[in-house]
Amino acid sequence: MEKTNQQYDQVISVCRSLFLKKMKDYGTAWRILRPQSLTDQIYIKAQRIRSIEEKGISKVGEGIKPEFIGIINYCIMGLIQLELGPSDEELTFEKTAEMYDTYFQKAKTLMMDKNHDYGEAWRNMRISSYTDLILMKIKRTKQIEDNQGQTLVSEGIDANYMDMINYAVFAMIKIEFEN
Repeated sequence: MEKTNQQYDQVISVCRSLFLKKMKDYGTAWRILRPQSLTDQIYIKAQRIRSIEEKGISKVGEGIKPEFIGIINYCIMGLIQLELGPSDEELTFEKTAEMYDTYFQKAKTLMMDKNHDYGEAWRNMRISSYTDLILMKIKRTKQIEDNQGQTLVSEGIDANYMDMINYAVFAMIKIEFEN
């Protein structure tokens, strides 16, 4: 599991670096988005991945790796928005980076706990399965959002975002280290 820990940290570094660079370019303009809009952005990324997987070609020239990074970063934005709510006000660079790190660490802790119990079964899965699982989590999230966040026995939107982060990280690990 130490290998997974190190690889996860490397994926965090790649995603965090892009997130912070985009924040330098755009600020936190995404703060205006409601969580539902972020869920839809995640859907667009996951659907593009699935389309590329099924067609075997990307006409835009980018592969699936940037889309998995986008899913991770949009999920973290979603978690921040669930906590703070949409706003016209920008967050400071420092506060945003701190919240980003906090949520990525929570996702990693969740992954390590589940990884312990499942014995790294994810390493034997196909990347396309992560795509399908993310799409399923998006459908679940949309249903919860349509129910104004209310569930009877299921985890909430935040848990679905956390799972999507981890599925996307697994895909990134397989792309970066196992292909």
